Amino acid sequence: MNLAVKWMREFKDRDTRHKLKGYRDKAELVRKRNLEAWDEKQLQAESLRLKKEAKSGTPLDELLVDAYALVCEAAKRTLGLQPYDVQIMAAIALHEGFLIEQHTGEGKTLSAVMPAYLHALTGEGVHVLTFNDYLANRDAEWMGPIYRFLGLTVKSVQAGMSLSEKREAYAADITYVTAKEAGFDYLRDAIALNEADTVHRPFHYVIVDEADSLLLDEARVPLVIAGEPSSSGNDGIRFAEVARQLEQDEHYDFDEFKRNVYLNEAGSAKAESLLGCGNLYESHNSHLLISLNCALHAESLLKKDVDYIVRDGKIELIDEYTGRVAENRHLPDGLQAALAAKEGLQSKAGGKILGTITLQHFLSLYPKICGMTATAHVSAMEFEDIYGLQVVQIPPNRPNIRIDLPHRIYTHKEAKLKALVQEISSVHATGRPILIGTSSVEESDVLAEALAAADVPCHVLNAKNDAEEAEIIAKAGEIGAVTVSTNMAGRGVDIRLGGGNPTQAEVVAKLGGLYVIGTHMHQSVRIDNQLRGRSGRQGDPGASVFFVSLEDELMLRFGIDKVIPPAYRDLRQDDALEESVLRSNIAHIQRVIMGQNFHIRQELNRYSDMVEEQRRILYEERLGILKGETPMSPSEQRVRLYYIDKFWADHLAYVSYIRESIHLTSLTNRNPIDEFHVQIIQAYEQIPAKINRESANMLVKLGGSNDPAKWEKFGLKSPASTWTYTINDQYMEYLQNPGSWNPGTIIAYWMRKMLRPVFGLSKF
Repeated sequence: MNLAVKWMREFKDRDTRHKLKGYRDKAELVRKRNLEAWDEKQLQAESLRLKKEAKSGTPLDELLVDAYALVCEAAKRTLGLQPYDVQIMAAIALHEGFLIEQHTGEGKTLSAVMPAYLHALTGEGVHVLTFNDYLANRDAEWMGPIYRFLGLTVKSVQAGMSLSEKREAYAADITYVTAKEAGFDYLRDAIALNEADTVHRPFHYVIVDEADSLLLDEARVPLVIAGEPSSSGNDGIRFAEVARQLEQDEHYDFDEFKRNVYLNEAGSAKAESLLGCGNLYESHNSHLLISLNCALHAESLLKKDVDYIVRDGKIELIDEYTGRVAENRHLPDGLQAALAAKEGLQSKAGGKILGTITLQHFLSLYPKICGMTATAHVSAMEFEDIYGLQVVQIPPNRPNIRIDLPHRIYTHKEAKLKALVQEISSVHATGRPILIGTSSVEESDVLAEALAAADVPCHVLNAKNDAEEAEIIAKAGEIGAVTVSTNMAGRGVDIRLGGGNPTQAEVVAKLGGLYVIGTHMHQSVRIDNQLRGRSGRQGDPGASVFFVSLEDELMLRFGIDKVIPPAYRDLRQDDALEESVLRSNIAHIQRVIMGQNFHIRQELNRYSDMVEEQRRILYEERLGILKGETPMSPSEQRVRLYYIDKFWADHLAYVSYIRESIHLTSLTNRNPIDEFHVQIIQAYEQIPAKINRESANMLVKLGGSNDPAKWEKFGLKSPASTWTYTINDQYMEYLQNPGSWNPGTIIAYWMRKMLRPVFGLSKF
């Protein structure tokens, strides 16, 4: 097996070397097309010629060298930037549809301009998907002079823009936009009753920036458009009060990973007494049981400043991958309401879901896709399996000389914190800048307090002040700077030594460059590598190290204590452990978890793929009607669109219901995914007949009237208002830990408990 793996690796390495040689040769051709002597009019005339060639059908491959040479010259004249050979190589790989891995600070933003320009020559539009609104606006403004010099238009889309502003932005030759906003706009278009109310044009070519985050970490996050939420009553407060009166061990238990909580018999009795509901497990009380378990879950498992923060009177969830506020993200309705009640806040019901699509399925709408990131290689198999994207590692412009030190492993959290403060204090005393990546808002605040007590001033960048992220992170390389950050540390923003001041940069370089410290290991090696990569940009000196405690969540949750030598299990010492086996065990655990998560995502895709297939069939019919491709009177068009939307929304509600409870099928030894498919296919097959029947009835009522006022009278209109949000995926948690909470598993747990004596079984 090892020989086979080694042979495959050598084969891939040889293939990569061959590709890179081809890119170098082509980059050399671009360099040889020296346009320095051309005046502006000549350059712009050449751009016009290329545009005519592209629109007449000349393959873009044949235009690449001329187009890239133009961009290089335009970049030099407008921005004073001369693309490196490796940036041109990266740009060629992007054109060919690869996912490129380019180290932090290697200039991915400029690399993307070349393929964006080339594909925009066709007039069909190019989207560059960014990590957040700030980067979309920054990159469009920063690179804009290059595109405009060459006669192309460029815009960025920002959340909150008007319909006309968005139409204009998407009509530009190149559009910078976040993946989520582009997806939400697609969902809004999908419920428009007039073509004039849509903003997107047909998708063509997309470059995904920070591709590992968007294509893997957030790919399965469902984007949702729903009707206006309405305020709910005070039921949540009632259940929160009951949950607070229940005591751990006495009334409820956890699973071994503390990811699931459930009532025991004493807890059930107390809850029944407090609620005055009789037997909590009778079918007519199922809604009480689910609400109570939501409240118990919120009370005992969701931690403030770790899983969420409260800001401006609202619950804001924290993204586990970035440590930032996950904007407009919600837990499933019952749990979101329970969390609001826990904090004494007014909850809003979610409103009827009108449309939904995962980022993964949204991105698959683009005929041509490529991407770029600093960390892709470790997940290359997953990129290829899910997106058909092969990873190409682009060599750095200057060799990476960052020193990655071995993990420092401590027996307990207190020893780790003490060692962290000592290390930061001693390094800070030299003036060397330090960036510390923490696991949560809570941990960043605790560390900041400990540093303040040690007279070490620091900037704190966490979910509470993410709006200042770019400004804070840009200064993290200044002399004496200590920056405490959650996970991603200002992704997309360069940390320049000395804050960009050449004199300061020289001093910092002599001190060893930026020192990056991680306070925990993440489930994914990719995320750890992202943090490491903040140091050592463009051949700068730098170093990274991770401080780990055997009490960290990753260690406890995935059972590293079971592989720790017995001598260390109950040991509490202040010094770091020197066991090399621990370091290899941690690395092994991370590889195993990444493999598990890959397979989990594959399985979860089987749930959403079928719904997406159904959506596309129905949406194709809808789009034809909206664009007038199907001969219909205006009233027939309005009625048909209205009922397509209505019954699709009803179908989504049914799908959600089935999905929540599908794990109950394991009680009857049926495969949950197969059963899910059977049920939603049966439901979907009934939709056309429902649409036809209700449309015919409504057309009779309208009497063929094409008067919009009459349509309004009969309710044939768009929702008065809508809102968009993303749903935290509870199913990923369920499969990571089969004991994890969701309403279906809670019911399943109690059904098993009640049915055991009926069937006389010890296991069921």
